[in-house]
Amino acid sequence: MFYKIIVPIVRVIIFFLNGRQDFRGQNNLPQKESYIIVAPHRTWWEPLLFALAVSPTPCAFMAKKELFKNPLLAFILRHANAFPVDRQHPGPSTIKTPVKDLTKRQLSLIMFPSGTRYSSQLKGGAVLISKLAQKPLVPVVYQGPLTFTGFLKHQRCTINFGQPIYLEHKLKVNAENTELINQQMQAAWDQLDDQINPNFQYQPPKKSKTH
Repeated sequence: MFYKIIVPIVRVIIFFLNGRQDFRGQNNLPQKESYIIVAPHRTWWEPLLFALAVSPTPCAFMAKKELFKNPLLAFILRHANAFPVDRQHPGPSTIKTPVKDLTKRQLSLIMFPSGTRYSSQLKGGAVLISKLAQKPLVPVVYQGPLTFTGFLKHQRCTINFGQPIYLEHKLKVNAENTELINQQMQAAWDQLDDQINPNFQYQPPKKSKTH
């Protein structure tokens, strides 16, 4: 219930703050099952835009555990289908929780296989979750302002969804196959970026000393 209430509120807020969203490729989104949205991590507001782009499909989110230290923020995050993840020492719940969300709760999942905005190295979590939940991976990219100042200046935010990637039922999730699927995701992102702007090159932000 909270999620259904908060999404329209967030939509209005983002419209007034930016008002220039361009959602593409929504016809690629599966209509009869939940799915895993996978994207290269570029800004902290990407999850909000992805959730708006796939609405009314409800989504679950991974969020770093530090965000849950504030009681009020933790309350909002949990009721918005977010769950904490220890990025340094991920436990079994990092896999079990999203699999449950995808299967029993029929929520779609938004995740970033690289983990942070400061790395382009893809980890294996998305592939494993997709295999265990038997849900497709939907590649998507964001192009637009990378600073909140640019966002407030109404620079255009473009979201582009690609075709789902379905894992074979007999696929073994080992290092070799995980790398092959990750390469497939990366190729899809490159193609989606090229569709928006052939000259696009992402420059990650400088890592702060406190990060």
